[in-house]
Amino acid sequence: MEPLRIGLNLVFLTRRAGGVGTYARELIPELLAAEPGTRVTGFVSRELDERDRNAPWAGEVEWVTLPATVTHGPPWRSLLSLRAQWLAVPRIARQRSLHVVHGLAGIAPLAAPEVATVVTLHDLIWLRHPDSMNRRDTLAMRLTAIPSARMADRVITGSGVARDDLVDTLGLDGGRIDVVLHGVRAAEGPATPEAELRRRLDLGEEPVVLCVSQKRTHKNLSRLIQAVPGLGDAVLVLPGAPTPHEEELRRLAEKLSINGQVRFLDWVSDEDLEGLYRTASSFVLPSFEEGFGLPVLEAMARGVPVCCSSASSLPEVAGDSALFFDPNDIGEMQAAMRRLLEDRALAAHLQQRGRARAARFTWRRTAEATLASYRRAISRRRLLSFDRRA
Repeated sequence: MEPLRIGLNLVFLTRRAGGVGTYARELIPELLAAEPGTRVTGFVSRELDERDRNAPWAGEVEWVTLPATVTHGPPWRSLLSLRAQWLAVPRIARQRSLHVVHGLAGIAPLAAPEVATVVTLHDLIWLRHPDSMNRRDTLAMRLTAIPSARMADRVITGSGVARDDLVDTLGLDGGRIDVVLHGVRAAEGPATPEAELRRRLDLGEEPVVLCVSQKRTHKNLSRLIQAVPGLGDAVLVLPGAPTPHEEELRRLAEKLSINGQVRFLDWVSDEDLEGLYRTASSFVLPSFEEGFGLPVLEAMARGVPVCCSSASSLPEVAGDSALFFDPNDIGEMQAAMRRLLEDRALAAHLQQRGRARAARFTWRRTAEATLASYRRAISRRRLLSFDRRA
């Protein structure tokens, strides 16, 4: 097969890019390794973090810095960013004779002569739960992600549930959508020692229940906090960037007199997050909706027993390796968490099953499936071009 020349829209890639940042940072080196000879051009903003520009794989990427910023700048920075992504990217892609341009965070060129386009649309949570983003970003997604998905040669999403939602809600042709499962990497990097974390976060010697989640209403954290009083002395740890919803959660914990059992953390370093996974006795994700649910696999890969919501994509991801609960039922949620804390035989069983489950989700497989999607997009674009000439 001919090596591909790939353009990746990475304008979103900043230090706090969250799950979509993990997606990009794991996918790029695997694309390069899966098919030697592959060339990658990364279109980035002025805010590309130095750790990405200096990553072990960064030397194999041809970086193109667009005149755009993401998190700061003038009020009209979103328009400048969009102009760069919709106008400059296809022009540069054509100049460089790229085969395909892939928008990893919902934005791909609407018109890209002679270049195939692929867009990853992880979910439509922002459409049903407007508070999952700020008002400006939600409006931007409406104006960019939906037309990008409708115009792209192929659409990638992370689960069958998400694919069905794109078909039912946006009316996309299901035959144009590729379900590409995400991967998960086992613990490899440095981790903050447990003793240091317990001292710094005032965790004492109590069991830790970890929930890695945005602090947004669709994550269902209010019911999770209401379930804490039935967990004995266990401490619930909630890392993640502060949001207005966090203030509501703090007031709820105060009202329930469980301030001492809930730790609201800010965005934590990679080392601290790794340390929290290793410290946790169990992991919980109570979301109403997830496009994929990568933290579930991250916990499993690290041998942390998992309980999670039975809604959306989570059963598809966790399979038979987690305890499930109805996210609307606080008692059921509480019982599942308590079982993992009290029934150590069950916890050990789920640790074993979880590791085996996580091992099936590799970033190499994600890259291989993504490359297959690129080739489908290229074939479709060539067919459409032939039909127009005929």
